[in-house]
Amino acid sequence: MRVVLDNNIFVSGIFWSGDSERILYKWKEGEFTLISATEIILELIKVLNNFKVKLENEILKYWIDLIVTNSELVLIKNELKIIKEDETDNKFIEVAVTGDADYIVTQDNHLLNLKEYKGIKIINPTEFLEVLEK
Repeated sequence: MRVVLDNNIFVSGIFWSGDSERILYKWKEGEFTLISATEIILELIKVLNNFKVKLENEILKYWIDLIVTNSELVLIKNELKIIKEDETDNKFIEVAVTGDADYIVTQDNHLLNLKEYKGIKIINPTEFLEVLEK
């Protein structure tokens, strides 16, 4: 199973327990393939560096190294203009299309409202955990 995780899954999973944390654990255990790209990783670094709860540099480095070494990194082929309300969300769709993902997992309503794009299901963390448990 090939999956793009929105950065809000990483932020929630790193800082709090719950569905996002369980998804990150399942990814680290190899239950699905994470598809990512430089654009997503750079945004995550920016978000984590500016987050109200400060991560120690070693912890930030751990997560970025983990993503780089335990995901399939793709080069975005086509720029899409699907999400008009927040165009920065389009990168998750672009990576999913380029990486032939099955799912985008997010807590972002701009993406969730799409529900699906070109056969890629866009679901929330709870729904994704249900998929994994089947």
